[in-house]
Amino acid sequence: MAKESMTAAAGRLVSIDALRGFDMFWIIGGGDIVKGLIGLIANPMPGAIEKQFEHASWIGFYAWDLIMPLFLFIVGTSLPFAMSQRMIQQDGRRRIYLRILRRFVILFILGMCAQGRLLQGDLSRVHIYCNTLQAIACGYVVAAILILNVKVKWQGAACITLMAGYWALMYLVPFGGHPAGTLTPHHNLALYVDQIILGRFRDGTEYTWILSSMGFAATVLLGVMSGHILKSKLTQTEKFWALAASGAGCLIAGLVASMWFPIIKHIWSSSFILFAAGLSFLLLAAFYGVIDVVGMRKWAFFFIVIGTNAIFVYCFAELVNPIVGRFVAGIAEKYSIAVAAPIALSAFASLWLLLYVMWRKKIFIKV
Repeated sequence: MAKESMTAAAGRLVSIDALRGFDMFWIIGGGDIVKGLIGLIANPMPGAIEKQFEHASWIGFYAWDLIMPLFLFIVGTSLPFAMSQRMIQQDGRRRIYLRILRRFVILFILGMCAQGRLLQGDLSRVHIYCNTLQAIACGYVVAAILILNVKVKWQGAACITLMAGYWALMYLVPFGGHPAGTLTPHHNLALYVDQIILGRFRDGTEYTWILSSMGFAATVLLGVMSGHILKSKLTQTEKFWALAASGAGCLIAGLVASMWFPIIKHIWSSSFILFAAGLSFLLLAAFYGVIDVVGMRKWAFFFIVIGTNAIFVYCFAELVNPIVGRFVAGIAEKYSIAVAAPIALSAFASLWLLLYVMWRKKIFIKV
């Protein structure tokens, strides 16, 4: 990790940092704040709205399900800027490969610290692979190696191959006495592979990781495609429409694919990848259009402060938010969600002010 100046972000678009900050906002308390504000207007909260702050139990998609894939997507968006041809020529491939490996290892270990119980010191209870940062690590290493070695069209082909290959595995390979295509929360090929390989080091949830890494890589690669659009020689308006059209195309493709492979976040299904990427493309188009095309930037500063220290924010949230969340939930249960809102807002404001101080002092935690 390092302390870097703002010039380190040269070549990156403000809208990317703002969108990353928007995504992190929900993780670090934004959800509790918004629920509290809604509670001031409608208490109890309508069920249709309340569900959007939860994960789908199996098949389906709620707004909360977008947080993780959007994070992976934005990692991909940044990669074409971070790994420009000029940088490759200056640093040399060997040094870049070492940097890729180093980042992979650090992200994986941070994931084990944040959610894998590594910090508890009891190796018998460690969860090896169970966290968003580790999903990013796996997706990043695949995407980075492809950017280094093949042209854009082959990067896109690799993305399609990963989604199609994952689909084929899940529906054509029998496992553990179950016929091919078995797809339930407790019985599916991805979960079976995790149980065999990770064994007692699994986290015990219905979320899957090893085979799903194919999907994580595909999500990052779809983000890479958005980065290529933003880095292209198209006009700003053309880039906006290219992002919007890509978003609409992915949404439609995801809905069509869901007729054969349902939208399931727990196993990171191919239809989920496409549907979430469609929403991510559209959000990126909106942020890019307002901030970089129209030039309305002042409102985005709130999110930029968060987005420029995303790794720190995520780790902080994973370690501290469960405590704050339980406290806020207890207040909401005893009194009302509206009463809990000021507490959630105060906790969030404290963290944002810390991030603002870090931003002012040009302290940016990178891996």
